[in-house]
Amino acid sequence: MRSAHIRSVAVAVAVVAVATGLADTALAGPATGAQQTAATTAEQVVVAARAAAFAHATATGVGAGDELQPQDVMIDPEGARHVRFVRTHRGMPVLGGDLVVHLSRRLAYTGVTRAADHTVRPATTEAKLTARQAEEKAASAADGDAGTAQLVVDARDGAAALAYQVTVDGDSGSSTVVVDALTGKVRSNTPDSDQFLSPKVLETLRRRGETVDPATGIGTRADAFAGASVSAAPHYPVTAHGSGRSLFVGKVALTTTQTARTSFLLKDPTRYGTETRDAKGKETESFAQGTKFTSTTDSWGNGTTTSRGSAAADAQYGITETLDFYKKAFGRKGIANNSKPARAMVHWGSKVGNAFWDSTCGCMLYGDGDGDEIKKPLVVLDVTGHELTHGVVDATAKLEPTYVDNDGNQFGEPGALNESLADVFGSNVEFFANNPKNPPNYLLGEKLGLAQKFLRRLDHPSLDKLEGTVDYWSPEVADAEVHAGSGVSSHAYYLLAEGSGRKTIGATTYNSPTYDGSTVTGIGRAKATAIFYRALTRYMVSSTDFHDARVATLKAATDLYGASSVEYRTVDQAWAAVDVTAANTPAARH
Repeated sequence: MRSAHIRSVAVAVAVVAVATGLADTALAGPATGAQQTAATTAEQVVVAARAAAFAHATATGVGAGDELQPQDVMIDPEGARHVRFVRTHRGMPVLGGDLVVHLSRRLAYTGVTRAADHTVRPATTEAKLTARQAEEKAASAADGDAGTAQLVVDARDGAAALAYQVTVDGDSGSSTVVVDALTGKVRSNTPDSDQFLSPKVLETLRRRGETVDPATGIGTRADAFAGASVSAAPHYPVTAHGSGRSLFVGKVALTTTQTARTSFLLKDPTRYGTETRDAKGKETESFAQGTKFTSTTDSWGNGTTTSRGSAAADAQYGITETLDFYKKAFGRKGIANNSKPARAMVHWGSKVGNAFWDSTCGCMLYGDGDGDEIKKPLVVLDVTGHELTHGVVDATAKLEPTYVDNDGNQFGEPGALNESLADVFGSNVEFFANNPKNPPNYLLGEKLGLAQKFLRRLDHPSLDKLEGTVDYWSPEVADAEVHAGSGVSSHAYYLLAEGSGRKTIGATTYNSPTYDGSTVTGIGRAKATAIFYRALTRYMVSSTDFHDARVATLKAATDLYGASSVEYRTVDQAWAAVDVTAANTPAARH
């Protein structure tokens, strides 16, 4: 789970117009009119949205002393415009102050989605603690070296408090600590990296004496394909077409960069310069400190861990497949939709049994395993798709946990929704790649070698006994560990896509139950995924819980298919089948 919103203290004000409509894509919705270029510029949309936010202050919660910085401008083919803002109050970043302002084609205000349902104005802006005192408390809480404390407004817990935000660098990575500026209480302490395997599941594996020992290839030759294909050109660098022998999916084609006649770099110029490097055992969050992978033959790895390039081949392949999925399905240009590279470092740290998205690095980090519970690098395709989706969530809704315990386990519905979306889109990356060496399915971590044969699954989440994942919502889910709670929305997604009951897809048999014994007929994976992506990018914010997600997906279904459509009704049925309804919506927790 990510919680980058807690850490974001500087926001780029440059705005890029993002046309992420689904027309003419693999996951296209129905045509709602001719796709057209927006009649207004992104800057004009931002100006109109900001003005609307202040003009409709009762609805948006924006008031005196607030300033709005745009993060994203989304222009839908059917004409709607959406601007995602983060907020400052009297120059201080507001944690939990994010909102999306919705406009019509003519830039008229049509609504808002906001994280905080209360005022973000603190009772006082005069701190009792000094910045130095806050840094000392943060360093003690996160057991590391504290950076410079910055005053913020913490509006995440139903109130607005003056606080300091401090980044702390520790032995196992950086954390962001928020310290109350009046009382000195630590309000939150959140790791800056997302680990695929949670502290809870790692402890469960240790207690059971179970290992994660994924089966890998046995090949020893590095010539995965016959030679490299290079565009003839008198000047370098040029695009080249090489090959990798990966640990998990056999032979893969890799687009690389030729830097000289017999010199190649594992960097893809056709995908924004996406690159994989070798951390060489360092626990660094600086991509520049990674060592470049180079080759004289444009062949990478030998299919086993005896070659450092094998894990790199898996990582580069998984990242490029994920980028291609998001681009071809939604027109998304990179993880943050800014045409910048996705990056990875393999062989990260010493005896690190995990893989994770790190927002500080802006890249995927893969350890080699701890040698005990985790035997090999977790460079599996759906792990990469899952973790890079956390990067997509970072760039959009920034869903956050409600709290983190002393062991690093995260809790709460927004964090669980984040994990669920990573599972949903991670499984979609498998379907997109359609690699026979990694058959697509609605299982996560099925190649990890676990005794239960998977880590999580979308059709019947409670079959995951390692994490205790749940099938249905209940009030207790608000306090569940995020991977356990993720089953609620993952199950709703599966029911929307494939329906309830027994079904065989490919080589996998599913049997999805419903809370009330109802029968749900799915609308297909393409439409279900289009709805969930539209909901994430337009209608989710940092505090979105499962009932909010229901509303967000209903709005997305209305955008794409209409409020009287089968798709809209099935979204409602799928959420009801996991016991998320309008009738049992809890009182506001934001």
